[in-house]
This record gives sequence, C-alpha cells and structure tokens, in this order.
Amino acid sequence: MMPKLRLLFFAPALLLCGMGTFGPPKTAGPYRCENGKVFFKSEATLELIQARSKKLRGAIDPSNNTFAFTVETSSFEGFNSPLQREHFNENFLESTKYPKISFTGKIIEKIDFQTDGIYSVRAKGKLVAHGVEKERIIRSELEVLGSKLIVRARFTVPLADHNISIPHIVHQKIAEEVSLSIEAELQAIGN
Repeated sequence: MMPKLRLLFFAPALLLCGMGTFGPPKTAGPYRCENGKVFFKSEATLELIQARSKKLRGAIDPSNNTFAFTVETSSFEGFNSPLQREHFNENFLESTKYPKISFTGKIIEKIDFQTDGIYSVRAKGKLVAHGVEKERIIRSELEVLGSKLIVRARFTVPLADHNISIPHIVHQKIAEEVSLSIEAELQAIGN
C-alpha cells in the first residue's frame, strides 16, 4: 500500500518535469537575413519607373525589440532601360557618394516571438537615404513561423525629405513620392 501512495504523490511532480516546467524558458532570436527584397515604384504623369533589389540585409533582436536593415543603392535592377538605371545611381541617389539606404530602430509593440502568428507592428526608427536621416514610423506585418520571421511593409518616401531633387526637364517623368514595399525572411541565428 505504501508504494502506491508514493507513486500518487510523485506522479504530478514527474509529469511537470516531463513537460519542461522546471527548465529555463526558451528564448527567441536574434534573427538575420541576407537576401530580403525591396521593390520601389515611381508613378509620374508620363512614366512608370519600377526597380527591385534582392539584397536587403537585416537583423531583429527580440531581447530588446530592435532592428537594423540596409540595402546597397547600386543593387536595384529592372529599370525601363540601362540609361534610366544609370541616372538613378548617378544623378538621383548618387550611389558612389551614398552607397546604402538604412533603417534602424525599435519595434513599438511587444511581440511574443515564441508564438506563431501574424502581428501588426509599428517600426520606429531612422531612415537614412541620400545621406539624409529622417525619423519614421512604418506600419509593418511581422509573421512568426517557428525559427523564422517574415517581415512585410509598404510605405511611401517623399524625395524632398532626403534632398533628392528632380530636374525640371524630367519633372513629369519622376514622381515626387516613391512607393516602397519590403519582404524579408529572417532566420534565427544558429538555426
């Protein structure tokens, strides 16, 4: 009779141990990507300009909700012509002088990086383009999927905010505000 009582007494404790209750909590991230996508569109009166880069690099650190993303300006492809790409790099973004566009900051909302799901978040930080830093809040979608995160965002950037001027001769071919969309898959480091 005594062994059965001991088993009844210890059974709940053994069950809890088996479920990992006494172990340290599982932590997430940090997460990193090397080949995210950036798509931009300039829709002006006389011309539609579209280009994309598959070289967005970034990281998210769940321990403090921070992020950092960067893309090389010369990595954009898909323009209407090689001459258009040349003007983009030499005359507008001045890629040699300002080789990268970056966005660094903090995710405002608290996210449970341990629970799969899609979260609407606001990313607050500093967008640096053409050597000009502007504070922005960008609404984004963050999807937690096991050991990876998928980040999606759509937003606009006024060229004047970054001292990118449009010559009068091409004013109807280049929009004063460009649309950007981002998609990046980040993998937990070590996975």
